[in-house]
Amino acid sequence: MLHDLSITNFAIIDELHVSFADGLNIISGETGAGKSILIGAVSLLLGDRATAEMIRTKMDTATVEALFNIQNNKPLQEKLTAMGFSAGAELVIRRVISRNGKNRVQINGQMATLANLGRISESLINICGQHEHQVILCAENHIDILDEFGGCLGERRAYEDIYLRHQQICSRIEKLEEARRHRQERTDLIEFQLAEIKNLDPCAGEDTALAEEKKVLSNIQKLADWSDRAYTLLYEESGCINTQLKEVLTRIDDIQKIDPNLKLSLPDMENSYVTLQEAALVLRDYRGKLIFDPERLAAIDERLDMINRLKRKHGGTLESLLARKREMEEELQQVSGVEEELLRLRQEKDAAVRDLRQKALELSQFRTQAATRLKEAVDAEIHDLNMPHAGFFVQFLRCCTEEEISYGPKGGDVIEFYLTANTGEEPKALNRIASGGELSRIVLALKNVLSQTGSVATVVFDEVDSGIGGATAEIVGRKLQDLSAHHQVICITHLPQIASFGGRHLRVTKQVSGGRTSAMVEEIDEKQKIEEIGRMLAGVDVTETAKDHAREMLAAAKAERVSPGRGRRRHAEKSAHQ
Repeated sequence: MLHDLSITNFAIIDELHVSFADGLNIISGETGAGKSILIGAVSLLLGDRATAEMIRTKMDTATVEALFNIQNNKPLQEKLTAMGFSAGAELVIRRVISRNGKNRVQINGQMATLANLGRISESLINICGQHEHQVILCAENHIDILDEFGGCLGERRAYEDIYLRHQQICSRIEKLEEARRHRQERTDLIEFQLAEIKNLDPCAGEDTALAEEKKVLSNIQKLADWSDRAYTLLYEESGCINTQLKEVLTRIDDIQKIDPNLKLSLPDMENSYVTLQEAALVLRDYRGKLIFDPERLAAIDERLDMINRLKRKHGGTLESLLARKREMEEELQQVSGVEEELLRLRQEKDAAVRDLRQKALELSQFRTQAATRLKEAVDAEIHDLNMPHAGFFVQFLRCCTEEEISYGPKGGDVIEFYLTANTGEEPKALNRIASGGELSRIVLALKNVLSQTGSVATVVFDEVDSGIGGATAEIVGRKLQDLSAHHQVICITHLPQIASFGGRHLRVTKQVSGGRTSAMVEEIDEKQKIEEIGRMLAGVDVTETAKDHAREMLAAAKAERVSPGRGRRRHAEKSAHQ
């Protein structure tokens, strides 16, 4: 609950400190006194956007600080701890706005971000003003209100998890299919080029080997002549080298038998002889294999031409050609992998759709049951709010069935709230309600109904009295008092019927001093309440009659607090039943 609010140099507020109590806190004052400035200051604590225009004229900074009692709010304490902030029975939020743009947020004395503030404030305060009316009028929000009331949020989160997985799978499939379409032309080109290489099927070093073979075939006659002549010189003709070398070996052997001082190695000389003999035989065999083959030479020329053509297309060397072949094979393998991935993803999608269908049907069943309870609860509230012939309806514009399911981010249902204000009239969508008074009562009715399920500690009403008055205003005041049994309620009002139900009453006034206007807030006692409510009844001139009427209203409201009337008893009985 909001315990204290301190504001410095904000709008026309110089400096003020306001304390709030449990139950119903009323804020009243003349039109233009600055009541809504308080709401603007509180909105900053909820993470609303701050601008330099909010700072009081001639001042450099504005400060808004609030003290909350969160002793009984264990989930919020745990959230604070998880976010790295100190957590205890009290929570202090401070926000400083600077003209130089260096704004600051502090949570329990620690520097924080607006995102931190937003996560924390959602459990602290709900401001029900013009924005809340817009939320209620927006049909897209009706399903959220129903789910909160019906306790469907757990089922919805389970559905949303599957829905998110389904969307991610669909997105991945779409991207892969798009990539496949764009790659088809390239794939066709790669397959053609790869087929060229595979049909030729070159191997590493083949171009060098073929070039060497071509060189031999092109010079076959020369090689034959040269090998013939070498063989003849070594072995065949009279006085050949081998014959002469044999005689040399014999003479050396004879010399060494007589004179061992001849330092020649006969074994080495004999090895040379054997080597030359073997060389002669190799030359003979080599010459025998030298056969001119013009067809082979033509085939070599043709294959070398084909290899060289592909080499020019793919890097200039056989090594680069073979490397490109490997790259193209890998790229095609990736395309094949895409098909496998698409198959796997489609199977995952089918499984996700089955899970989605089951969860959507279960969620829709929960909502159908919750819709009946919400209609009954809101009908009871709006009948108490002086709309005895009105009817509230939760229309399923689209509902999940076994035969037909359409999946959306919040399930398969499309829900909108309808209202009929008078007997015999067709129900109409809330955004077609002309009366601001009817809309205000619907908002209050929903707030009262949701008060049993909502976790927010403080509810602020800024325009709850829009378009109503008289007996309806008194009923609204009573309903606000009922709501304050479950939440701290802060209500800005112009209506004395509502103000009379307040436990703590704050009056906003405006004064001019030293040429500057300042807004002030003060808590008023019982005597001052009579004066203020008398002013709200009579206007500028507060007559004794108006004061007497104010006393009667305050006494009746006090009696209502001490001994709740029919409306409160029914609310209590309904709560006990639930």
